[in-house]
Amino acid sequence: MRSEAKTVEEYINALPAERQQAIEQVRAVILENLPQGYEEVMNWGMITYQVPLSAKADTYNKKPLMYAALASQKNHMAVYLSNIYANQVSREAFECEYRATGKRYDVGKSCVRFRKLDDLPLKLIGKAIAQTEMQDFISDYEKMIEKRKK
Repeated sequence: MRSEAKTVEEYINALPAERQQAIEQVRAVILENLPQGYEEVMNWGMITYQVPLSAKADTYNKKPLMYAALASQKNHMAVYLSNIYANQVSREAFECEYRATGKRYDVGKSCVRFRKLDDLPLKLIGKAIAQTEMQDFISDYEKMIEKRKK
């Protein structure tokens, strides 16, 4: 479900009450742990935390690099964590720590899906958000692009 909301507040206010509360709590964890430099905007129909074009303009699609995102989909909510999916060591550590929480590990290629807030290990989400400074994320992105060229 792609939202046409122009602001984060508009996006959240359009959600059913139970999802509003969950999205607001996850958003608070993200904002509390978000390293400096990333910006919160509405992009790709979801709340997005991205590298501003002023910090990295030459991207593959000429759009800001998405660091993380938060979305309410038709059958679930999702936290997108590009930083851990761009780094195999981080991805494996995240999976190991997630599974150790005992919560259902429901992931897609770049997202963690959850149906209710209790399904999501918020401390681990905060840790994943906090772990990658913007310059390191840009560096990981550039390495990935170079690898694809070879």
